[in-house]
Amino acid sequence: MQRIVLAGLFGLIFGTGIAISGMINPAKVLNFFDIAGNWDPSLLLVMGSALTVAAIGFRFVLRREQPLLDQQFHLPTKRKLDVPLIGGSAVFGIGWGIAGFCPGGAIPALGLGDVSAWAFVAAMIAGILTARTLRRFAQQRVTQTA
Repeated sequence: MQRIVLAGLFGLIFGTGIAISGMINPAKVLNFFDIAGNWDPSLLLVMGSALTVAAIGFRFVLRREQPLLDQQFHLPTKRKLDVPLIGGSAVFGIGWGIAGFCPGGAIPALGLGDVSAWAFVAAMIAGILTARTLRRFAQQRVTQTA
């Protein structure tokens, strides 16, 4: 129960920060990508601030023996760039540039009742489920041919 409450609290803090920074507004995000037109560099400040806070936070947190709410840290061990990573990054970036939403901004934007946020989140969930199904199908094919 404690983990759920803390996860909700951390999500609320994150969503509040996203809302205050204006990143739930797709027009603001799209203006960041419009370098030749109505460019809005404020997203760069938000990203830079987030990276700075994360870099400092990780230095402190990873000095601990274990996280507060788990027995061990679950850090990525894979260091190799592969097709799924690059392809997923490209799809994420293209979707962000077209819709003006990323998951971190779209979920708090649901509270505004904007149809575009709801459509984005529905499409995101459909994409996640499709990717899982395709990955499972591909793994089954590899297992059957081996």
